[in-house]
Amino acid sequence: MKRVDIVNAIYNAYDEDARLTKSRNGQLESITTMRYIHALLPEGAKVLEVGAGTGRYSVALAREGYDVSAVELVERNLETLRENAKGLENLSATQGDATNLGAFPDDAFDAVLALGPMYHLYAPEDWNRALDEAIRVTKPGGLIFTAFLSVYAILYANYLSGNFREGLAENFDGDFRVRHFEEQGFTGFDISEFEALFDGKPVREIALAGTDSVLELAKRMNGFSLPDEEFEAFVRDHLHTCEIRELLGSHSHLLHICRKQDGRTNR
Repeated sequence: MKRVDIVNAIYNAYDEDARLTKSRNGQLESITTMRYIHALLPEGAKVLEVGAGTGRYSVALAREGYDVSAVELVERNLETLRENAKGLENLSATQGDATNLGAFPDDAFDAVLALGPMYHLYAPEDWNRALDEAIRVTKPGGLIFTAFLSVYAILYANYLSGNFREGLAENFDGDFRVRHFEEQGFTGFDISEFEALFDGKPVREIALAGTDSVLELAKRMNGFSLPDEEFEAFVRDHLHTCEIRELLGSHSHLLHICRKQDGRTNR
């Protein structure tokens, strides 16, 4: 089964538009991601979001006045994105794949957001194509925000209900090396494994943060509840601790942020 067919099948059966709003873990992921974007994105920036889903981030940034281009692979998500973006003349949305951004020239954007593609890329050549394309279209000195999934959080959040052996076999080989293959649907990375993908590329890492803490696992607990005041306290603590290295693997979603180097100045 081809990757594109797998991704379409996943999102044709799933309400992606509600993902960042309907659960506490989705809300925390959105809050954290936007916190980093707002902290680093310069005023008036030109932004490309690759794998934009239904446009939760693209639409929010366009409403704040940024010039946003959005690329989405899944037709269903793209239709919703365009509906959500109605009336926003500073947001354009097209269909496309993270591994080929040929519609955009080199050094075109102040920031590129790739907040979904790495969940569904299973081969090293596709990882590198997607990252190289994101870097190519980013201006020197610009920012690349890349989200990925922790393989350890996937294991614990999804396979502690009596099928742990299945989770181990799906995500690790017999020597506990991380596995990646299309039938996983969502693929996870070891932290060091993911960071190593940027070795030799013209970028400098400036932050690595977990965006949803342990809430993906916690929401599966019987009686789990996090009322507004408790959630606000949790958010404050999370934003203080989300870059602590020892805790990163416990987050389901992680955010890697790097800056494209200017070859003329090596800065």
